Amino acid sequence: MTDVRDRAGRLRDAVRRDTYAAGQAARAAWRAPGRERDLVKQSLKAAAAGLLAWCVAGVWMGDPMALMAPWVAVVLVQATVYSSVRQGAQQFTAMCVGTLVASGAQAVTDDTTGALALCLPPLMLLANWARLGTQGVYAATTAVFTLASGAVSGSAVGHRLAQAALGAIIGVAVNALVLPPIHLRDVRENLVALVRDTGDVLRDIAGGLRREDWDAQTAADWSDGAAGLQRRLDALHSARAWSRESLRLTYAPLRALHRVPPTSSVPPEDEDLRWGRVTGHVTALARTLAVTVDDHRTPAPPEGPVLRRYARLLELIGDTCHAEADRLAGTAGADRPGRADPADLDDLHERLQEGLREHARRGAAPTAVLGTLLLQAENIWAEVLPGGADGCGDADHPVPGRNTEHQEVPHR
Repeated sequence: MTDVRDRAGRLRDAVRRDTYAAGQAARAAWRAPGRERDLVKQSLKAAAAGLLAWCVAGVWMGDPMALMAPWVAVVLVQATVYSSVRQGAQQFTAMCVGTLVASGAQAVTDDTTGALALCLPPLMLLANWARLGTQGVYAATTAVFTLASGAVSGSAVGHRLAQAALGAIIGVAVNALVLPPIHLRDVRENLVALVRDTGDVLRDIAGGLRREDWDAQTAADWSDGAAGLQRRLDALHSARAWSRESLRLTYAPLRALHRVPPTSSVPPEDEDLRWGRVTGHVTALARTLAVTVDDHRTPAPPEGPVLRRYARLLELIGDTCHAEADRLAGTAGADRPGRADPADLDDLHERLQEGLREHARRGAAPTAVLGTLLLQAENIWAEVLPGGADGCGDADHPVPGRNTEHQEVPHR
């Protein structure tokens, strides 16, 4: 009885969460443009395409078996016009093969069950053919539909394929001409989220180092945060690919008619590469900190004032990441914290160099750890700084520690 109550409670919680998420999505779709509103538009377009195909095939043409046209039309309202065309060709090919193979199997066996047994195995194997993508399964489903309906004559086969072609044309046309899906907003949203999350991870690490009570579990949480940045980066790459694909086969007049943002509003791909490198450096930083608290490893983390200075350096870099996120999102304002002051960074870097020389007198292990951490912080700052992707700053925003003077390398 207790197990039943627990399952019922979990079910209620799941229903409550799903209902809340649906309500949030509906409010987001109502308030402003975004993924939720795009989903609503595509869903309504698919419904309209199916209804239009039914009206043309079933009402206007008077076809008593007009199922194929609305079926294909609904399926082909895809996330991009290019994917609609590609999947339309794949689906029509699969339907042609399924219809022809089913008709041939019926002619050979003269029995519906025997025809199904004969044609379904090869058609299901064909469904795995990469050339047909995700549409290969329609060969088998079309064969089942053809044999179940009993219409396997030459005229019936041609009639059914004509209906599928009609549905494909209507579905692709509706997707291309009515609010064509252009996924430019997703790139900026994913990039802003990646930059902001990078700042959050760096500030979280800084806060933990400043408390000086962090342990292996804390370092593991930092590593999880860095792994989250990699997932954000993967989402950005996916959004960039969708953005490029959504611009294919969508012409400029239609974009202007539907007030699609210009392609120049999308951040350049160099930003993806830049923040991909930042993600790699943050991951390496989190990994180094995890190693220092591993009981099975020799290196030990730095302590005292030098660790607090290093935490302050990461905090300033995190603030700069947040300022960059605001700049990319177009929400920067006087009431928001700006990027770090270069003078503060130079001062912190000079003090950290002094701490590095002091650690060099204590032994190789603490020197190696602090030197590695400092190098990783410099790498992150060199990328976070606009124009610093080549590893050097400019006159207004110098990269800490990157100057033309020779830097002293501490020796034991």
